[in-house]
Formats: sequence, C-alpha cells, structure tokens
Amino acid sequence: MTETLDRLSLLQSFIRIVERGSISAAGRDLGLSQASVSRHLAELERRLGVQLVQRTTHSLSLTRAGEDCVARSRALLGGWDTLVDQYADDARSVRGPLKVVAPVALGQCHLTDAVLALQRDHPGITVTWMLHDALVRFAEIGCDLWIRVGAVGDDTLVVRPLGQVERLVVGTPDLAGRHPLGSPRDLAGLPCAALTPFDGGRIRLSTAGGHQTTLSADVAFATDTIFAAHAAARQGIGYAVLPRWLVAADLEAGRLADLLPDWRAPSLTVNAAYRPARPQPRRLVLLIDRIADTLAAVPGLSPGVSR
Repeated sequence: MTETLDRLSLLQSFIRIVERGSISAAGRDLGLSQASVSRHLAELERRLGVQLVQRTTHSLSLTRAGEDCVARSRALLGGWDTLVDQYADDARSVRGPLKVVAPVALGQCHLTDAVLALQRDHPGITVTWMLHDALVRFAEIGCDLWIRVGAVGDDTLVVRPLGQVERLVVGTPDLAGRHPLGSPRDLAGLPCAALTPFDGGRIRLSTAGGHQTTLSADVAFATDTIFAAHAAARQGIGYAVLPRWLVAADLEAGRLADLLPDWRAPSLTVNAAYRPARPQPRRLVLLIDRIADTLAAVPGLSPGVSR
C-alpha cells in the first residue's frame, strides 16, 4: 500500500468511527478487525500529533482537534473522489459511497426506487439511505445529500430547489356531505388531524386570486408523521392538510374529497442540499438529477415559486 493510499485509509477509518460511534462498528462496515481500525486511529493521531478521540470503557467522544479534523478529513476524501470521477468514462467506473437523508413519505413512496435504479445503472455506487423528517446537522452526520421538504436553514450548504408540493384540505366524503363547505370558515367546529411540523392548529389558506385567511383548527388528532395524519383523514377522524401526491389515489377513488377546491395551503419546496464543491462528485450529480426527474413525474409536485 502506498503512502498516499495509506493516508486515505486512515482518514476513512477515522470518519467511519465518528459516524458509527464505535471502533468495532466501524470495523464491521470497513471489513476490518477492531484491532486494525484501532491501529488506524492511533497511527492517524501519531502522524497529526494530536489526540482526536477520547476513549472510555463504553463510549467515544471527539476532542476539539477531532471535531476540526472531521470536516477536513471529509474534504480530503471528497477531493480524492472528485479526482477519480474526473477520469470515469463509463457507467461502471462511476463509483464510491453516497450518504443521503430524505423525508420519510417521499422517500418510501417515490425516492427509494430512484436511488435503487441509479445503483442498478452504476453498480460501483454504494448508498447509505436514511429516512427521517427532522432537521439534521449536515456536517456532524457526514451526509452527501439532504432532501428536505421545507427550508434547509444551513447557509453553508448549496440548496437546489427541486419542486413545489401542492397541499390541499382533504376529508372523507361523509365529513364533506354532512357539512356543506364553501369557504374556510365552514370548517369551524369540525375536527382536524393536524400535521404538527407544518401547520399544526393554525392553517393558512389562499386562493389563486390572492385571497388569504388563517384558520384556527379544532385539533382532534395531532402527529408529526404524515402517514398518521393521512390515516386519520381516511378514517374520518378529521380533515387534514396533505400533499396532493400523497392523496391523489384517494381522491380518484373517492375515499377522500378536496373539501375546499378553491383554497390551498402554502406550497412547500422540496430542496436538495449538499456541500459546496467544484466540481461535485459525478455520482452525486447523477443522484440529484435522478431524484429531480423522479419528482417531476409525481402528481401535485411541480417547479415554481411557492405562494
């Protein structure tokens, strides 16, 4: 093993230790023994002349030098990956890891298939695919791409808007039938299944003509999970503000109705966020483009500026 490759191996081991939180888990991921990974860490600390990790019997934590070294190590490894990408001349030569965080619902219903299709086309790409809706600390978890519905809130990242999510007020036909609805005020007194990360109990609505109002909802069921709000709406627990792409089949089958056809909740932007780099790794560009193409075909998700 050359000196240069050896340095890269040391950095890879260090980053994996940080991401997995233990030397043994890092070893399993890398196909190395725990002793080998431990030696890599010790050798990296020796070469840098600083302690990077504080070890106790049951846990590991980064020193200040270690925290600084994480970002620098990722940048160096990313630079190597970019160099390799520069000379990739066919599908099989595009390779390397991608760590992605995506929203739960979009990830399960649409984006997972897009990622798997990319891997079929480029077998050298390996993916760590994590689905959750909470805000992430991009640098700490070491991801390459964050697909986020709503604002990213990290000005150190490049943010590429991929589309706008249309959101509408839906409920069962029985709910609509018992209470004729013509305007948002007709929802007063009806139960609501509220999605707390977005609207909660205060729902802003507007028309294409520019009329706006804010509804104070009578919340019967509150959740931070879009699938739970969807289930509550389908079971008649209350109306809910949900994306068209999620309820399109229910609307067509008559299981749910668009309760206020002339009114919409503010659309939400689907963003792709990633670290600035020139150029970006080819595998990352391919993945973002694949996700953008996938979203463009989803009903109720379109490019444009949210209203």
